[in-house]
Amino acid sequence: MMTKEQAKKLIDKALSFSTFPECNINLNSSESASIRFALNGITTSGYTIEQSMTISSAKDGQTGNTSIDEFDDNSIREAVKRTEALALISPPNPERVPPLGPQKYAPYENFAESTAKARNDVMIPHVRAIIEGAKAQGLVAAGFFEREASAVATATKQGNFGFGRQTDASLSTTIRTQDGSSSGWASQPAVRIDQIDGAAIGKTAIDKCVRWKNPKRLDPGKYTVVLEPTAVGDLIQLLGFNFQARSAEEGRSFLSKPGGGTLVGEKLFPESITLHSDPFNSLYSGLPWGGGGLPAAPMAWIEKGVVKNLFYDRYWAAKAGKAPTPFPFQMVLDGGDKSLSEMIASVERGLLVTRFWYIRNLNPKTVQFTGLTRDGLFLIENGKVTSPVVNFRFNESPVRLLQNTIAMGKPVRVRGGEGQGMIAPPLVVKEFPFTSISDAV
Repeated sequence: MMTKEQAKKLIDKALSFSTFPECNINLNSSESASIRFALNGITTSGYTIEQSMTISSAKDGQTGNTSIDEFDDNSIREAVKRTEALALISPPNPERVPPLGPQKYAPYENFAESTAKARNDVMIPHVRAIIEGAKAQGLVAAGFFEREASAVATATKQGNFGFGRQTDASLSTTIRTQDGSSSGWASQPAVRIDQIDGAAIGKTAIDKCVRWKNPKRLDPGKYTVVLEPTAVGDLIQLLGFNFQARSAEEGRSFLSKPGGGTLVGEKLFPESITLHSDPFNSLYSGLPWGGGGLPAAPMAWIEKGVVKNLFYDRYWAAKAGKAPTPFPFQMVLDGGDKSLSEMIASVERGLLVTRFWYIRNLNPKTVQFTGLTRDGLFLIENGKVTSPVVNFRFNESPVRLLQNTIAMGKPVRVRGGEGQGMIAPPLVVKEFPFTSISDAV
């Protein structure tokens, strides 16, 4: 993996070959290891070293881009020439903004040597613990364990340069019965691989699988639900993309005000709801810059129920006379201090949801999605989990979900089947709409 000095040397070389007034370079160097397992056995083990350089050249609003993975002088020189040739045959981009000059990046790095150096001797024992736990119950385990360390650099011909390193790891498993009729799931992401506990992950998934055998059918309808953190993250992470100032100001967003303007400053949610980006949260891997090379910075999107900010890219910020803001990455939904068991105990009748999957957009303006429950849906009666329930399809908006939140637990970092995940608490939500039964397992 590249050092800062090596990255700077390569970037300076690429910029020296540029003949256009604008040239942006993004450099990535990474090492990753992974273990895949299925049918109670390890199926693949991989170790990958990758490097890439993405070059963007521009002149008079015309832009060309190319990527390479060979860094000898001739390869870099030819790549720069190719981007310039592509630019000359590309139509001008009316929304192109000038490249960044020198930026001041926070001296932030969340890099764990334990993760960067981890190989099979560190990873296999966690997988073995899951497999052995499944075998002991007559169940079948499958899953994926991955870890990555990367060094990333960004630069412009106008003098900007940034360098950062990051590590991340994630272990997930699905446990099923021999006949495939019952399923349980659990996952844990972490910057430090030594914080991952394969035995605990396996125990959670096994427990879900065993308890979900022979589920009963309930009628579709609106239920009070206790959403585990992964289920919350599955939906709320999708909300971040909807804080774009442009769509709000053009009337295409749930944050568009009827008749013109936006709903910034309006209280749309309960006072308990605070949603923000925190790129320097120790639970996240991350870099000191965000999209377009702008310095990363914490940003509140919803604060005590009030819409506080919108995301302005550099083009729309200039058009609107605003300062550009970071994109909503590394999202955090603040929570409370209740445990999951306390939240379940507070529900007279409802459903406990492990996670959602196959989530797809129905209406971009209202932020309505459809999807399915998966890997553990349970009936709650008089504050206790009483029986497994056949899966449901839902049609719901994360906006309405937050508006209907009545209790919050302790936030944890989660990553579901799609997206990058977030830091989210378990929630108790009223009137969650399930529209039909799903026989999927």
